Amino acid sequence: MIITIIILSALASISGYVSYNLFKKVEKLEKIVDSQDQYIALFSNAVNNTNRRLEDIDAKGTFHSDDEIGWFFESVKTLQSELNDFNINKKRGQQPNQ
Repeated sequence: MIITIIILSALASISGYVSYNLFKKVEKLEKIVDSQDQYIALFSNAVNNTNRRLEDIDAKGTFHSDDEIGWFFESVKTLQSELNDFNINKKRGQQPNQ
């Protein structure tokens, strides 16, 4: 009977330690996920702001007159359209924070 109690106590202690260790690891990972979520939100806002500014410039048609500048501007627009694929606000259907 005493041996059973000792074995069960040891198993309970080991189980408690494992649970505590896993809890601490989960807390650490949650902090990492929160910081990455903040970074992604900031990046998404930067993409929105850049896209808005690029559309304003494009609406004026300022850069279409010169061939070299026009080519460069089209390249920037292409890069911006690729960046828009990473916009989480657009994917979630949310309005960007300003």
